[in-house]
Amino acid sequence: QVQLVESGGGLVQAGGSLRLSCAASGRTLSNYIMGWFRQAPEKEREFVAGLNWSGGSTSYAGSVKGRFTIFRDIAKNMVYLQMNSLKVEDTAVYYCAAQIIGGSWSRDYAYWGQGTQVTVSS
Repeated sequence: QVQLVESGGGLVQAGGSLRLSCAASGRTLSNYIMGWFRQAPEKEREFVAGLNWSGGSTSYAGSVKGRFTIFRDIAKNMVYLQMNSLKVEDTAVYYCAAQIIGGSWSRDYAYWGQGTQVTVSS
């Protein structure tokens, strides 16, 4: 079992920045892929970014590439999502997720956090 707890959401103006944090516990993450997803009201949950914990490779949704960065702190067992140049359409609940290596970047995640709200105002 992997437990995930997100933090760092809030209200920000368009063009601003936020950093989301995800604290992971319960397992050594060396065989895991970590991901960030988001779900806006009345929309399906969508993949935002993924990170191979061991090798550090990353993957991004086209809508956030160049604006968002996923990275980790191995010593702290933390995963972060740095969000720059935020847009109103980035407003959503953001979730941290984890899966054992072997699945797809954008699906097959077995463990989820409770989510943190990000609201971008115009």
